[in-house]
Amino acid sequence: MDGAPSALSSEGEDDDESEDESDEDDSGAEIEDDKEDYDDEDCDDEEEEEEGENDDGEELNDPDSELEELAEKEETRKRGCTEKQSAAALCVAVGSFSDPEDLPGLAHFLEHMVFMGSLKYPDENGFDAFLKKHGGSDNASTDCERTVFQFDVQRKYFKEALDRWAQFFIHPLMIRDAIDREVEAVDSEYQLARPSDSNRKEMLFGSLARPGHPMKKFFWGNAETLKHEPKMNNIDTYTRLREFWQRYYSAHYMTLVVQSKETLDTLEKWVTEIFSEIPNNGFSKPNFGHLTQPFDTPEFHKLYRVVPIRKIHSLSITWALPPQEQHYRVKPLHYISWLVGHEGKGSVLSFLRKKFWALALYGGNGETGFEQNSTYSVFSISVTLTDEGYKHFYEVAHVVFQYLKMLQKRGPDKRIWEEIQKIEANEFHYQEQTDPVDYVESLCENMQLFQKEDFLTGDQLLFEYKPEIIADALNQLYPQRANLVLLSAVNEGQCHLKEKWFGTQYSVEDVDKYWSDLWASDFELNEDLHLPEENKYIATDFALKAPDCPETEYPVKILSTQQGCLWYRKDDKFKIPKAYVRFHLISPLIQQSAENVVLFDTFVNILSHNLAEPAYEADVAQLEYKLVAGEHGLIIRVKGFNHKLPLLFQLIIDHLSDFSFTPAVFEMITEQLKKTYFNVLIKPETLAKDVRLLILEHGRWSMIDKYETLMKGLSIELLSAFVKAFKSQLFVEGLVQGNFTSRESKDFLNYVVQKLQFVPLAHPCPVQFRVVDLPNTHLLCKVKALNKGDANSEVTVYYQSGARSLREYTLMELLVMHMEEPCFDFLRTKQTLGYHVYPTCRNTSGILGFSVTVATQATKYNSELVDKKIEEFLSCFEEKIKHLSDEAFSTQVTALIKLKECEDSHLGEEVDRNWNEVVTQQYLFDRLAREIEALKSLTKSDLVAWFQVHRKSERKVLSVHTSSTLAL
Repeated sequence: MDGAPSALSSEGEDDDESEDESDEDDSGAEIEDDKEDYDDEDCDDEEEEEEGENDDGEELNDPDSELEELAEKEETRKRGCTEKQSAAALCVAVGSFSDPEDLPGLAHFLEHMVFMGSLKYPDENGFDAFLKKHGGSDNASTDCERTVFQFDVQRKYFKEALDRWAQFFIHPLMIRDAIDREVEAVDSEYQLARPSDSNRKEMLFGSLARPGHPMKKFFWGNAETLKHEPKMNNIDTYTRLREFWQRYYSAHYMTLVVQSKETLDTLEKWVTEIFSEIPNNGFSKPNFGHLTQPFDTPEFHKLYRVVPIRKIHSLSITWALPPQEQHYRVKPLHYISWLVGHEGKGSVLSFLRKKFWALALYGGNGETGFEQNSTYSVFSISVTLTDEGYKHFYEVAHVVFQYLKMLQKRGPDKRIWEEIQKIEANEFHYQEQTDPVDYVESLCENMQLFQKEDFLTGDQLLFEYKPEIIADALNQLYPQRANLVLLSAVNEGQCHLKEKWFGTQYSVEDVDKYWSDLWASDFELNEDLHLPEENKYIATDFALKAPDCPETEYPVKILSTQQGCLWYRKDDKFKIPKAYVRFHLISPLIQQSAENVVLFDTFVNILSHNLAEPAYEADVAQLEYKLVAGEHGLIIRVKGFNHKLPLLFQLIIDHLSDFSFTPAVFEMITEQLKKTYFNVLIKPETLAKDVRLLILEHGRWSMIDKYETLMKGLSIELLSAFVKAFKSQLFVEGLVQGNFTSRESKDFLNYVVQKLQFVPLAHPCPVQFRVVDLPNTHLLCKVKALNKGDANSEVTVYYQSGARSLREYTLMELLVMHMEEPCFDFLRTKQTLGYHVYPTCRNTSGILGFSVTVATQATKYNSELVDKKIEEFLSCFEEKIKHLSDEAFSTQVTALIKLKECEDSHLGEEVDRNWNEVVTQQYLFDRLAREIEALKSLTKSDLVAWFQVHRKSERKVLSVHTSSTLAL
């Protein structure tokens, strides 16, 4: 059940840096256009994400000339409130494994339906409306053996929100009329999931289980399984849904976590009072622990060739082991995956990279219900192959098996286990706070899995070294027990089987006799494969440094030359031995031609490839780095324990300074880049974004331009000349925040300048595009989606406002907050147009606007109809906003102010905000305080008048439709 999304999850549309760096990103390179999770297909099979769109272009200098001297800014009043949101999560120990055979997807459908009103609060979208009104959000997800619900809201309204929420578990309405409509939302979610290669792989994998095992079930559910087939078979879905709820939503196997700044006694009193009415049916908890070894079948131990949606070659080697959850204090799979996934000297990936066979390798168990449950645990190794690696996939598998054999022969290594333990303990001890809603969600699941004393730590720490448990898991990873899946578009034409639910084309065959005979024998070890050496990047000094200059609330410019400048703030709030260092190496060269943009992307990816092995030890020691090919420069970000952070930063700059590459690396990276660009273009939502920005921003090169340029071919000479020119003339801006003194911080900028020896830019380089002033009319742009087999289409209707000012921006945020719940209710709940439906604020290179987006299926609705329905919604909304009560207006203003006053839960949030000011060259570090002041001066008539300007005949509107069935 996903609540109407919160637009405030991403304030502003800053493509360069919009993603939150607090996420535990893998270190590496990132192509700027590939930012909005374009390649992220790692969602759980039924995880329902909050949908708020990340951002477009960058912010321009405020037209109000609000840039002032920092000294004056320091006088601005401090942010008043220092309070995080309150949050709650509830986990029911039942999931898709419990689906009845004749109603696939019922558990997932119930998760949607319980939120459609309760006896005490009957409004279908009442809870969402209440949360939106008070700055909150909600979500839910269904897994194999668990279903989790969570929400957050302002503390003031937490008790009332708890009462409204608890009613869904006490007496949900689940009315018949809502059932028919909500089936469409489930069906739309299923259709959106179909083009995901990871979802397809999971469904195919599940189909290999023994007959009768719940892994064979279709967890998602769709209109066919929940509506049409039940009708044909005289099954009353409504009755069965209620029965399922009565049987499985029982208090005695629910776990609840609440987090708020009330006293524990108060929270306990509320919980007892509010949740004691949840029925307890006394039935035993569903248990599948007797269904062991679901994949010990001849079908599993084969080679499967699969045709993917994206352009990718990958080899997945998977074992199904006995359940490992009970060994959480030892974490045997974590130990093994740490070694298998290592990228330093002696590792599998290091060897494969030298052969130009592989680009990346991931190993382990994701701990989702799909990968770890009461019947089995998965151990999987997935290798992203190059074109050459695809031709040698058996050799790649052999290298993996050689490494595992080496580990089996050596046995568990106490030094390695203790190194992992030390790294995890450091991270846990000095961890920054997580967002309350994420924290409660994680804890309520932990309560289902671990002993009471380990609820807070069981998923993070290694407690006991038991080599026999590690050896037992390790010794099961031999070739004859493995399942091999080879994904490649090259398989097209030779895959004549089709998975039932996702339509995945695949073929199955025995492993080649030469290799199966070799793997059955006592094959030789590979002398290039060995355990990693001791890690020099593990921090040992956790002292907090004394400040060496006056402390300030906002970053201060501590170094400024023609070549660059540095902003600095010593952390005095979170008091942890960590720091964030970010640099923007700005160059006017990048946007001069599509060819330059592609050369830049290639350069950043090769640089990242060169760093992969030498920087891996730092990555393992919780020092993270990211190289981003931004629109106007190279962005370097490092974070982690400050003790060894300068070592990592220097390593990156050294590699940048001494940049070199071989023809083979050039060939490998450009081939991969073609796939990356293509994978961006085949998704309707990312294609739509690319087209919208191409229309709006002067001088932007589209992904199509880039793809065509790359397909024509680049030369090694061109890249060398580009890199030389790029490095020779730059302007460098940096931000250092955390546990460094100002003197230490200056060393970062000085190191860049000394190492790269560049000359200053002759003229300042703008860090945003100029934006087209749309004509006063409604423009329509239709784009035919490139993935013909994908029914998903997207309609975005964008309203352009004007240049950014604080007042206009807060009006826009306020408008979108008011719009969220009615938009969700009208376009998704009542019109059932699609699963993802949301309004969002747009800040495109400093020009404001808002948009309404609907992700739908071309098989159900054509894009013109969806566009008309969006217009219909906006007309209804105009009436609604005109008749808004003063109380409702001020409630929403208060909610938005409270959100802006919410304290940062960790240093990364503050750094993200400050970095955004630096990277867009606005430097309005007290923006939140100013926006709060602007909000306080707004009236209801201001909001109505502002919205009505966008509804007049001279409005500036751009509709972008992407669909595979457009008649162009």
